[in-house]
This record gives sequence, C-alpha cells and structure tokens, in this order.
Amino acid sequence: MDLLTYSPEHAEEIKSLFRTVFSDSEGPSEGILIGKLADELMTETEKKDLHGFVALDHEQIIGCILFSRLTFESGISAFLLSPVAVHSAHQGNGIGQQLINYGIKRLKDKGVELVLTYGDPTFYSKVGFNPVEGETIKAPIQLTYPEGWLGQSLISNSVDPIPGRPSCVKALNKPEYW
Repeated sequence: MDLLTYSPEHAEEIKSLFRTVFSDSEGPSEGILIGKLADELMTETEKKDLHGFVALDHEQIIGCILFSRLTFESGISAFLLSPVAVHSAHQGNGIGQQLINYGIKRLKDKGVELVLTYGDPTFYSKVGFNPVEGETIKAPIQLTYPEGWLGQSLISNSVDPIPGRPSCVKALNKPEYW
C-alpha cells in the first residue's frame, strides 16, 4: 500500500469512494451527501485551503482523507479533518489510522499548528485526538453531537483555548455536516 498526496486526477475515484463507503455504512442518502461534500471540497476550495491524502493498493484508491482550513481571528494555522473513508473491503486493517497519521505528519511539516475533527471519539483517540470542549474551541457551526468535537495540537501536548468562532471552507459551511 502506498500513501500519497491526492491529485485532481483522482477526483472522480475519490468522490465515488466516499459515496460508496458512506452508502454502505449509513445508507444511500448519506452516501450521496458525503460524495457531494468530497466533490465540493476538491472543486470549490482554494488549493492552499485543502490537503488530501490517499491510500493506494495496486493503483486503486482504497482510502482518502481531506483536511480543509479552519480560519481563526488569532491567525493560528488550523485544519479540519473531514471526511475520511476507507473502502469497505479494507476496513479494520488500520488503513484509516495510517492515512490519518500520514496526513497529520505532512500538515505538521507544512507548519500547521492544530487539527480538529468531528467524529467518533473512540476511533479518533487512536490517532491522538482528544475531546475539545466548546468553551476551549468553538466549532464553526453548532454541533449535533458536541462529544464528537475533537482536536490535537501539532506543536504542544495540549489544545489551548482559542477565542472566537472559526470559519470553515464553503463546502463544509452547512448545518447538515455538523
């Protein structure tokens, strides 16, 4: 398996991966929604505000993660990890964890200071994410499940409070994702 930075030529395969994985796990409507999110992130987000990474097995994309910029008034360099998908036939083999660790290392190398995500605390704790209270760092949009707001500092051992509410990229600035 190879871990790489995604390229625009992967866009259709990535969109299909997200659509299929989320349809398999959450139902067809969620597959359509997350497939559309991946497409909008890759086509409507400025290059400097999006980092994506893929896992390839025999030239086929079996996993993908996308990180998009979160903008804080303080100017801290922060990204949001969302969405994440590993092909259903390859789940349970640690590919998602490897891909996330790879992506976070690449972001750290680029000077990113903070990564946040919104998801399953049990899964994301395996790759260094910890719960973040809303008083510490607000989410860009009100959360349906506040316990899923997670973060990790790439420059220290703890996530320090950041005042104000960050803004996310346009594709994620919709309540249905939160």
